[in-house]
Amino acid sequence: MPVSETLIIATLFFVGAALYASVGHGGASSYLAVMGLFSLAPTVMKPTALALNILVASVATFKFYRAGLFSWRLLWPFAIASIPAAFVGGVVMLPARWYKIVVGVVLLYAAVWMFRSALRPLNKDSHLPPLWAALVAGAMIGFLSGLTGVGGGIFLSPLILYMGWAETRATSGVAAPFILVNSIAGLLGHFSSVAQLPPNIPIWGAAAVLGGWIGASYGSKRAPAPLLRQLLSVVLVVAGVKLIFY
Repeated sequence: MPVSETLIIATLFFVGAALYASVGHGGASSYLAVMGLFSLAPTVMKPTALALNILVASVATFKFYRAGLFSWRLLWPFAIASIPAAFVGGVVMLPARWYKIVVGVVLLYAAVWMFRSALRPLNKDSHLPPLWAALVAGAMIGFLSGLTGVGGGIFLSPLILYMGWAETRATSGVAAPFILVNSIAGLLGHFSSVAQLPPNIPIWGAAAVLGGWIGASYGSKRAPAPLLRQLLSVVLVVAGVKLIFY
């Protein structure tokens, strides 16, 4: 890969990580979108997205925990079901064409969520979810996370907000560690794919961590700018359409 292309991807990863980390996410859907736009192979996309997710979600977890936004009572029922499911999803490797279609659909969903979340007012009233609902949701999200290479935050966050299980920034504080454990489990399930990590991963990882640190530092203190998240949703749409139809 040319140096110029490596640096462009690193810059886009930095931007994606900053925007996603501002809402407690690892940024996997943005990494998948960028790699899809540059036509990287699915065998590279999945482990790379998971690896970068682990780095950025670790930073976001630390930042939101320090801000007092973490809730173990809300996290554990989702996580305890999602971790083994993410491992199983990581073991499954779809054929290249089907993987692109599934990831494309996930990116389109992420685009809709990212756009709508920028318009959503802050929730103040919340209650913990029923145990059975958290376990079922955690298992389903975990499997899809491991299968596609996303961390699951784009599915968990809207669910928590829609059901009124936490307010907006508290949701971010739970999404970050949820994404972290799912990404670790998914990568372990697909451990053989670690050999497919590109040689550029140190540069991309550094860019993602820096972006994640900036985004999580900002998002743990105040809500991120809606316009930037709306612009990111456009990129996700373009990448999703490209993966599905090309």
